Parts: sequence; C-alpha cells; structure tokens
Amino acid sequence: MSRISESRSSNPFRALCGLALASALAGTAAQAADFPSRPVTIYTVSAPGSGPDVLLRFMGGKLEKSWKQKVRVENRPGGAGFLAIGAARREAADGHALLELECEHLTALQHLYPKRNFNALTVFDPVTALLKTPFMLAVSSKSPWTSVNDLISASARTPDEITYGSWGVGSAGHLGGELLELSAGVKTAHLPFQDVGQLYNAVAKGHVSWSFASIPSSLEAYREGGIRYLAVAAPRRIDLFPNVPTIAEAGGPAGVTVESCAVIVAPRGVPGAVRERIHRDVQQVLAEPEVREKLRGFAYEPLTWSAEEIRRNAEQRSREYESLIRRANIRLD
Repeated sequence: MSRISESRSSNPFRALCGLALASALAGTAAQAADFPSRPVTIYTVSAPGSGPDVLLRFMGGKLEKSWKQKVRVENRPGGAGFLAIGAARREAADGHALLELECEHLTALQHLYPKRNFNALTVFDPVTALLKTPFMLAVSSKSPWTSVNDLISASARTPDEITYGSWGVGSAGHLGGELLELSAGVKTAHLPFQDVGQLYNAVAKGHVSWSFASIPSSLEAYREGGIRYLAVAAPRRIDLFPNVPTIAEAGGPAGVTVESCAVIVAPRGVPGAVRERIHRDVQQVLAEPEVREKLRGFAYEPLTWSAEEIRRNAEQRSREYESLIRRANIRLD
C-alpha cells in the first residue's frame, strides 16, 4: 500500500494536472480582481423612467465608485423582451455586458413563444437578484365594487360585461388575470394595452373593469384619485398599504400570488469568479440604507438570491407558468 501511495504522489501526470488546476484558479481569481477593465453596459427590458430603470441608474452610480469604470444603462423595451435579450446575447461573455430581466422573461417566454425555441437559462447565466414587487388589483375609483368577491360575483353573473386589462398579451398582468379567473372559475375578456399609462387611464374611466398594477407604475393614478386598490396579490399585506387586504381576505380565492422580480444575468460563459464579484458588489449596494429607502418608496423588496437560487426559483416558476399558459391556451407565435 505504501508503494502505491508513493507512486501516486510522484506521478508526473498528476503533478501536471495539479499545476494546471492551480494556474486556472489563479487566472480566474486574477480576472475577478481586474474586473472591470472597461465600461460596463447593463441592458434592460425596462422603459426609461420606470422603477427598475431608476434603480439601475442609481445603482450604476454607486458601482462606478467601487469599480472605477463607467456603468451605462441601455434601455431596450418592447418586443416581449427580445430586443434587450438580442442586444445582450451578442456581447462578449466577460462580465462587461449585463442584462436586467423580469422574472417572467426567465420563466414564461419559452412557453409563450415555443416556436422560437428560446430558453433564457440556456443562453444566459444568472448573476444576482435585485428586487421583487407585488401587484395590486386596481379598479376605477367610481367602481361599485368594494371587494374581490364583488368582482368575481359580477364576472360570474355578467361575464360579457366585465373586462380586465394588462400592459400586453403575455405580460405578468395578463398571466395574473388568467390565474385569478381560473382560480375563481370565471372567464371574461382580456384587453391588452401598449403601455401602463393607457391602461390605468382606461381603468380610471371605467373603459376596463379592472387590472393588476404594480405600485410604481400606478401610484400616480392612485394618488390622483383615478383608481383604487381592492387587494394586494400577495400572501400578506404590505407595509406601504396596510389597510389594503390580500385577495383571499377580500373574498377571492386563496393562494393567488401575482408579483414580479428583477434579476441580472450575463451571456453564458462569464467566469464564475467574475459573476461572484458582480453579485457581491451589487448586493453591497442594495444593502445600503439610502438604497433600501429608495426601494421602499417603490414598494420593492430587495432580493439576496444567489445565482443558484435564481435558477432554482426560475425553474419552479417556469413549471407553474407552463401549466397556467396551457390551461389558458395562450400562444403568441
């Protein structure tokens, strides 16, 4: 046995492998230490002035101080996210090009557009999570409904007279509306709009019966008195609106959670040490009190998910969306 051990320890092939591994590890560590070596571009599916866009620009300013490099935010909204995705996937896999996606882009696109044969998790590597936010169920301030039970009862009695709106077919608002109706056993017409401004204006005027709404995008319409919130589509009430009940508390079906999250991904192949460096630096920024206060103002909850947690959560939600999209018979290609 001692002779075998001796021959293994003196095996030149093993020694070479050990040297190669050590060299590779040293090289990866050096890449992370040297990152970034030039300006970093963060592509985003979000429109200029939106909540995620404001956060990315604020965060970018903080990262510039620690990275000693410019951080540019490139808005590529529209095209169901494929505009931003297409721009980012053409970049080099070295960490200098990142992409902010909503969780629906990671989890629902492949089921909404099966002919495109696209799965974000096979094209991009998760890097870090940013935030999640619940959706509110909004109606006109003039609506006679005072609870989700009222909405569902009306939808069951006169389905041809009830509509719900969203900011596009396949959006989180659309899929959330389908989830609520399937859970409640009712079916009404879906009216998609090109942007949230048009949507909330239509809800306020009663042209659309109701819609889901993110707080950052609907807060102005709420404060102006055009819309009110019947419920929050979350497991519990939120601090910003403690008097707004959950959907279940307001007489709706239990277990209806409609929320979105934002994450950062990178073209597949970025060295693990570089991705970990970006994750660590972004999470340090998100932990700053000033940033936390800005997040609270948007009703955003910071997320600390690791890359593996992002992937695990995305895979679970993808299975849920696959079932929902199949049951609702939604296809966009």
